[in-house]
Amino acid sequence: MPWTVDAPSTPPVMSAAAFRAWRKGTGLTQAEAAARLGLKRRIVQYYETGERGGRPVEVPLSVRLACYALSQGVVDFDGSVPVRAAEREPAEVTAQPG
Repeated sequence: MPWTVDAPSTPPVMSAAAFRAWRKGTGLTQAEAAARLGLKRRIVQYYETGERGGRPVEVPLSVRLACYALSQGVVDFDGSVPVRAAEREPAEVTAQPG
């Protein structure tokens, strides 16, 4: 029998306040959050206000998942192994004996 997941009848929604709280909780500026999420800063502003030009704006699932990944320290994913922020730090260079 194939593995299946029952989708909720109403998909979860990340509110504007929750998105703003996530960003502030991670200590990121709007520009930094945009860069890490692969968005323009203006889109981050829309998500934080919950609207664009008077129309409601919803944070998409892909962005919600990216927020979660970033909050867990994941900064990249190649399809098999998540790359954590600590792994991205440059390794210390030590002098090799001559």
